[in-house]
Amino acid sequence: MLDIGVTKLAIIGGIALVVIGPERLPSVARTIGTMLGRAQRYVADVKAEVSRSMELDELKKMKDTVEAAARDVEHTVQTSADDFEKSWSQTTEALDHSNSNSIYAAGVPEYKHPKKNWRLKAGATPQWYKARSGTRTKALSGAARVARFRPQKIG
Repeated sequence: MLDIGVTKLAIIGGIALVVIGPERLPSVARTIGTMLGRAQRYVADVKAEVSRSMELDELKKMKDTVEAAARDVEHTVQTSADDFEKSWSQTTEALDHSNSNSIYAAGVPEYKHPKKNWRLKAGATPQWYKARSGTRTKALSGAARVARFRPQKIG
């Protein structure tokens, strides 16, 4: 770029001293320094913006490759699921044909679990036994427990 050495700076400073004068030279030097600082900040901002845009381009490329890989995996899974569905349907058809000659075709009902509602939990201890022995069947809050066991006032 500019090849400015110490001697060239001294010559420029001497000429500026003669042209501008010693009274205004400090304010001009401050102004020039401020301008140079602004220029350096501007150059740094431009460099940062360029690097951000380069990183953004790299991230976009990476995103595209990841999306392509995900599409490939999805396609592979879809084709394997289709193959599985075909083999499953062939297997179930073969089982249906083999069961047509078995006892199920003769009107014998299919096995059904004996419990009527398997979602309901049946406790091991009957409720009548819990009531007779005084076993708690419901949880009490702390305030209810204090109220229940608080000594009664006499009188």
